[in-house]
Amino acid sequence: MKGEYIGELEELVLLTVGALYQEAYGVAVMEEIERQTGRNLNISAIHSVLKRLEAKNLVKSEMGGATKERGGRRKRIFNLTNLGKKALDESMQVRSQLYNQIPQISFNFS
Repeated sequence: MKGEYIGELEELVLLTVGALYQEAYGVAVMEEIERQTGRNLNISAIHSVLKRLEAKNLVKSEMGGATKERGGRRKRIFNLTNLGKKALDESMQVRSQLYNQIPQISFNFS
C-alpha cells in the first residue's frame, strides 16, 4: 500500500463504508458522515469519491435489490476490499505515530 495516497475525504468515506458494512450506498454514506462529523456534503461529491475509491480497488460495489422507497430503483452497495482495509490501517498507524511524537509540553496552553 505504500505510495498509494488517499486524501482526507477519501479516508472519511472509506471509514464510513466500513462502518455501514452492507448498508453503504451513496445517500447512506452522505448522511452518516453528516451525522458523525457535522459536515454537509452533496451526493455528487460522495459518488465521485466512491468511484475514485473503486478505481483504486479500495472498495468494491454491487447492485442491491430494488425497493419501493426508491420507486423500484436499485442501490449500488459498497464494501471495503482487503486493500481498503490495509489503507485504513496504514493511515491510522501514521496518524497515531505522528500524534505520539508530539511532546507533552506542546499541549500546555496558557
